[in-house]
Amino acid sequence: MAASCQGIGLHSGAPVSLQILPAPAGTGIIFRRVDLDGFEIEAVGKNVARVSYATSLMKKGVLISTTEHLLSAFVGMGIDNAIVQLDNLELPILDGSAKPFIDLIKKAGVRKQRRPRTYIRIRRPLEFREGNKFIGVYPAESYSVSYKINFPHPMIGRETFTLELTNGQYVAKIAPARTFGFLHEAEAMRQQGLIRGASSENALVLTRDGLVNPPLRFDDEFVRHKILDLIGDLALIGRRILGRVVADRAGHAMHTALVSRLLRDRTLWEETTLSEEPADDHTHGEMRAEMQTQTSQPLVAPVRSIR
Repeated sequence: MAASCQGIGLHSGAPVSLQILPAPAGTGIIFRRVDLDGFEIEAVGKNVARVSYATSLMKKGVLISTTEHLLSAFVGMGIDNAIVQLDNLELPILDGSAKPFIDLIKKAGVRKQRRPRTYIRIRRPLEFREGNKFIGVYPAESYSVSYKINFPHPMIGRETFTLELTNGQYVAKIAPARTFGFLHEAEAMRQQGLIRGASSENALVLTRDGLVNPPLRFDDEFVRHKILDLIGDLALIGRRILGRVVADRAGHAMHTALVSRLLRDRTLWEETTLSEEPADDHTHGEMRAEMQTQTSQPLVAPVRSIR
């Protein structure tokens, strides 16, 4: 069953219609530009194009912009395979969070598929530093993210949040967190061709000492949104991660640099499947890591698409 929505692009301001379609196991996430004869761009690291204030994909000159919120929602809902059709170059920003995409996926339903999900298990630490910015990924038996930010603003300051991506934690604690921006930077950004679709309806707008559009959904909504972005960017690895990700004042460029390095260096990780523990929530079952062998064939975590 397809799920669809309409909106405007955060940076382009362009109207766009989006439809999420089910896809066979092994497809991955594919964006399809129906305004350009159905041209398809795979949501993988090799297609990353621009990563300044959003993450964009490009293939043969065709662009898909601001992919991170929908890709983040797919990870949070356990979706491995889907076709995303859109009729313009940028995904709709909707309310600035991943929650509307979560609601779309829930409305369509989630279907388990007859193929085990493949994960990349981090074997060796990988770290990037750039001034006071940092991102690293470390071996672990599950996928977790820890993020720190530090903005000289009375409503933000230093914020830290850690998330385990199990049992619906993403849907409850990360998906509703909205993107944010500073009013005093808005005109300069518009002059650069950015945030032409931004408003208080789709972003938290900060003045120099306050917030134009309260209330916050969480006291620490700002750092939670950074985690939302990070999860969406790391989805470009093309497989689920088994590892612990730590970031401090990183951004889209560092997130996608981590993706590129991981994909280039196969010594940093190994492929595995997971055995699946029974769970009431069909979307967020508890998983435990277990290397599969030819003689050991437990019930394994399957890939999923929308219905």
